[in-house]
Amino acid sequence: MTQSYKDLIVWKKSMDLVKNVYLLTSDFPKEEIFGLTSQMRRCAISIPSNIAEGKLRGYDKELKRFLLISFGSGGELETQIEIAKSLYENKNINFNKVDECLLEVMKMLNQFINKLEPSA
Repeated sequence: MTQSYKDLIVWKKSMDLVKNVYLLTSDFPKEEIFGLTSQMRRCAISIPSNIAEGKLRGYDKELKRFLLISFGSGGELETQIEIAKSLYENKNINFNKVDECLLEVMKMLNQFINKLEPSA
């Protein structure tokens, strides 16, 4: 029996990442709501969304393509986190949880992508 995307550990961990990004960005200044906050949240949401879409396509080639999109969104989010760190270094905002969660998700995505057939 094929596994649902909801059974994938990487999907579950990426859902945790979304929650952590929302908690983190709630500490950002309110003028960022339509800027960095919105962008970071969209990138975070994109990760589990693309994992789900790729898994539901039913073919390894499609899954790999969507995992690569998720991985790219993770790179975007990582960049945005670094921007936020530089902008808010004096605001006493703790980035540790998001950093750890994103690193774990990125490693899992990388392993999942590499596990799929090279031709996929």
